[in-house]
Amino acid sequence: MIPKLLVQPAYFAPIAQYAAILQAKTTEFETHDNFVKQTYRTRCYIYGANGKLLLNVPVSKAKGQKTLTTEVELNYEEDWQKLHLKSLQSAYRTSPFYEYYEADLTGIFTTKHKYLWELHQKVHAFVMDALQEEKPSSETTEYFNDYTDKTDLRSWIEAKKKLNIDFPKYVQMFDDKHGFLENLSILDLIFMEGPNASLYLENLNINNALT
Repeated sequence: MIPKLLVQPAYFAPIAQYAAILQAKTTEFETHDNFVKQTYRTRCYIYGANGKLLLNVPVSKAKGQKTLTTEVELNYEEDWQKLHLKSLQSAYRTSPFYEYYEADLTGIFTTKHKYLWELHQKVHAFVMDALQEEKPSSETTEYFNDYTDKTDLRSWIEAKKKLNIDFPKYVQMFDDKHGFLENLSILDLIFMEGPNASLYLENLNINNALT
């Protein structure tokens, strides 16, 4: 059990991050860092018919200026919500458990939040409800580079970061065509495993990837 966990809020975070959250006693979300592009803050990967599919959330951010992640505003010039929901429906509507979560998921994609942080909160609440888990969580009140009293996994927000984790295989929608894709968005595991997703996360060995 991880006593205190520190992570970045993310958009339907990868499986590894939720494994850490479920294996932690308490979780704290970093809310006082500066926004950085091309991370899981604004993207997730699902299993589409052609393989790994990126879903990206557009944001409005002044160039050349540092902006707190919690102050970043969502951009609705393009209807990305409709695109994301359609992509999820196309990929998972015939999965074992998609229909059980569709109504709540649709609610997220039909609400226009102003800030990215508001979307993160709604997404996390949806995921924890889907996992049927209740875990204490809080937000940081100021920024520190290093911590001695927390397991700091903020670096896991980097989409290109390779984690030293052996992900056990579970059945995926298109694995007969493209093989097993590891550490996709938590949505992939939820839609395929349903209530058993929590057991997968609790048993996932993340020790070698902890910092």
